[in-house]
Amino acid sequence: MAPLNTGKLVGVKAFVLDMDGTIFLGNRLLPGAKEFVEHLGLKQIPYLFLTNNSSKDRRLYAEKLNSLGMDVDESMIFTAGEATAVFIKQQFSHIQNIDLIGTPALEKEFESHGFKLTTLNPQAFVLGFDTTLTYEKLWRLCDGVRTGLPYFSTHADINCPLEEGVMPDIGAMIAFVEASTGRWPDHVIGKPNPPIVSALTQRLGLPTEDICMVGDRLYTDIALGKAGLRTVLVLSGETKHYDLINSEYQPDLVVEHLGILLNIIGASH
Repeated sequence: MAPLNTGKLVGVKAFVLDMDGTIFLGNRLLPGAKEFVEHLGLKQIPYLFLTNNSSKDRRLYAEKLNSLGMDVDESMIFTAGEATAVFIKQQFSHIQNIDLIGTPALEKEFESHGFKLTTLNPQAFVLGFDTTLTYEKLWRLCDGVRTGLPYFSTHADINCPLEEGVMPDIGAMIAFVEASTGRWPDHVIGKPNPPIVSALTQRLGLPTEDICMVGDRLYTDIALGKAGLRTVLVLSGETKHYDLINSEYQPDLVVEHLGILLNIIGASH
């Protein structure tokens, strides 16, 4: 596949696509999303779907995308939950027993990587975006974090965009734990942190400068520009034009939605 030769996307050989707020919002497919992905497939341009949302696994995301009319194999989806399991397995091979604060989908993800999930004498604590969260879980996590054992978080997004607004994300849970214990997670895996960048370059087999991240959030998606990726901001989710004025994270390109980006890259292919 020849690299793009269009404006600020010159040299891009692969795309990484955020999902919430970029591909869909709630249960609504966003303008141009299906056509954009179809174009990438037709032109054999490598791409991955990447989400910080660790409340679902790749199977659930594939089911959702396909139910919205897309044709997506789950192998094309990479979540912060999966990246966290891989990171711990590779970098902390001695850790086998984990107290995981997460959804049943995230529990299955970790079990598929060989971890034992337990609340009794764990070797580490992992906080995911837990939409089944209870006060009892938070209390247990705070007690555990105070012991000084390793503490991981799948990501640190503050809010998750919805069609009718936002819902509190894992960043709010991290803040709760920090207020109680004085500790921030030792390792945050998801966008825009180094572990997810390393995972992306490995999966795609490309250097960062050949990869373009497309997403709707400045401090996660567009912040990947500081790691060397090209970035495109879509205004179909969380971020609005005025948010760019004082942001330290500035995209290479801003478009209303993926349909506009398709018109731009289509001109070079």
